[in-house]
Amino acid sequence: MAAGSGRGNARKTLILSALAGAVALSGCQPTVRVEPPKEPITINLNIKLDAEVRVKLEETAKQDIKTNPGVF
Repeated sequence: MAAGSGRGNARKTLILSALAGAVALSGCQPTVRVEPPKEPITINLNIKLDAEVRVKLEETAKQDIKTNPGVF
């Protein structure tokens, strides 16, 4: 054996280990998927609309009572 041949084997082993590690890590890349939902998104706004209509009706009722106090 020539002097320094052990050093060459260690270098080859190190390079092969680094390549094997790089190959192993390249298979572990995270995948991010953005998919739309299968069912449509429903937003229920009935509560807000109901409160708004009720406030408007109460205001008009107060005005009607003021203008015609004998009705009720």
